[in-house]
Amino acid sequence: MNGRPVLVATEVEDATADLVIAELNRRRVPVLRFDPGQDFPADVVLSARSGSRGWGGRLTAGDRMADLTSVRALYHRRPSVYAPQGEGQADRFAAQENRRGLGGVLGALPGCLYLSHPQAIAQAEYKPAQLSAAIREGLTVPATLITNDPAEAKAFTAAQPTIYKPLHAGAYDVDGQPAGIWAAPVEPGEIDDRVSVCAHLFQAQVPKTSDVRAVVIGDRVFCARITAPAGVLDWRAEYRHLTYEPIKCPDEVRLALLRFLAGFGLGFGAFDFALTAEDEWWFLECNPNGQWAWLEHEAGLPLTAAIADLLQHGEN
Repeated sequence: MNGRPVLVATEVEDATADLVIAELNRRRVPVLRFDPGQDFPADVVLSARSGSRGWGGRLTAGDRMADLTSVRALYHRRPSVYAPQGEGQADRFAAQENRRGLGGVLGALPGCLYLSHPQAIAQAEYKPAQLSAAIREGLTVPATLITNDPAEAKAFTAAQPTIYKPLHAGAYDVDGQPAGIWAAPVEPGEIDDRVSVCAHLFQAQVPKTSDVRAVVIGDRVFCARITAPAGVLDWRAEYRHLTYEPIKCPDEVRLALLRFLAGFGLGFGAFDFALTAEDEWWFLECNPNGQWAWLEHEAGLPLTAAIADLLQHGEN
């Protein structure tokens, strides 16, 4: 592979990564795409040696090979987890060795730009850390309770209009079909002893008129107002009935977002805000590896080019 390559670590089916790879191909930037959790070690070969400049050697996927000392950037999109190939102790041991071996080398490449570093993404996925960072950076955050105490939950929901939302948007099936757990209103009468089974996040409901998805790529901030039908609390449940409008990010919010990402060591973030009739921006959450591709078409935001710029040049 000639030139300094971009490594793209993602799952096999990833239309978002496809857009970025196509743009990098158009710019004649070499790309090596692979799924660490799925392809290694059967279809990916790692040979890494420590040296005075850090890790050297090569990474081979199929008929493509990257010199580890010349990697331009790692786009850590949505790779599969390092899962055991079987149910035995040796399989579990091998999966952990793969994660710490290949994953460790990928996280320690000399002179490599990370979008974003896997460890930074993992740290920033915790909502308590996000909310603390948002408050620290001066963003407006709804009152929030995280508890497994039914009495505390009942008192909180009685004090103001409240929503419940999961702490992590993991896979969930209903009757064998994948389903999303959306943010939803919750009343004191709905609280019972089932709250004690796990941690729950309750949050004061913002009197919003619309939502904003703010996508931060390097030091560039792209915002789209998202308007859902009346009565819809979580716009993700109504993709087919949404309208979009590109809007400017207020300067104080923009600077707060850049400080937020810098605090976590991130180069990318997909932020969600609730927007009130008084044009107040209420921080809801940040997905450090969130989806953005549909906004390119719907809101006319040049997101693919912005990501390719960062991966190619290390700057915007």
